[in-house]
Amino acid sequence: QVQVVESGGGLVQPGGSLRLSCAASGFTFNRYPMSWYRQAPGKERELVAAVISAGGSLNYADSVKGRFTISRDDAKNTVYLQMNNLKPEDTAVYYCNAKTYSYVQERDLEVWGQGTLVTVSS
Repeated sequence: QVQVVESGGGLVQPGGSLRLSCAASGFTFNRYPMSWYRQAPGKERELVAAVISAGGSLNYADSVKGRFTISRDDAKNTVYLQMNNLKPEDTAVYYCNAKTYSYVQERDLEVWGQGTLVTVSS
């Protein structure tokens, strides 16, 4: 089964930190770009951060640059999102995304997790 599972969300005060984890299975993890998205109430889902490969390019939304760090551990098939100096505007459901390829279907295949809720409030 191809899947990604997020964990680590919760309630945190403004200025606090939280680390999200995404455990992947069912595909060759180290071959594919991994990303974190989020969806806040009343808003569209947006890209937060992406990592192409181990030691590869890192990309961040302007709103989180300098505060969030994406990383991956290919040995553990896991991608992380370290979130520091959290703001109320960061409140959202955070989703892990893998851009994979299906050799059976011969097409790109995006894999999404169920999401983990991050609430930043005093």
